[in-house]
Amino acid sequence: MYRRGELAEQRGEISDLWRDDLVAFLLGCSLTFEHALIEAGVGVRNVELGTLVPMFISNLLCRPAGRFHGPIVVTMRPIPKAQLQLVGEVCARYPHAHGTPLHIGSPEAIGIADLGRPDYGDPVAIHPDEVPVFWACGVTPQAVVLEARPELMITHEPGIMFLTNLPRDGGGGL
Repeated sequence: MYRRGELAEQRGEISDLWRDDLVAFLLGCSLTFEHALIEAGVGVRNVELGTLVPMFISNLLCRPAGRFHGPIVVTMRPIPKAQLQLVGEVCARYPHAHGTPLHIGSPEAIGIADLGRPDYGDPVAIHPDEVPVFWACGVTPQAVVLEARPELMITHEPGIMFLTNLPRDGGGGL
């Protein structure tokens, strides 16, 4: 929970905070498509290691909406060069869960100086036949709230998302 752009509290239950004048948004998560990558034969390093996906604050900017503006947070997964097209095809099936990558290759081109030091999550190794691939991340609201500084914002923690019973395939579920 953020108050005026500052992290004020972390909690698992928010029902006592809810008011009728609040608005809720559910954002898709890039973790949604990881199962599909694995089923297609693409290794997902953070899953293999049992760690959180590395997340970085990029220099890519969100489309402004009134006072809300700021950088896009991206997740990174190392992908073998030979599987880049497959990854794009698989992830395109999940437009509501961040869809296709925002950037492939040079992290410096999107403002990331050191892949070994993610802003959130855990670092993962990149092997010689792999390239870093970056997707939009549901942690972006936290980066934006630091700029907009609204009175109250309740959001998820990196790696701890809202779960639904919507199917992950078909229908473009979260």
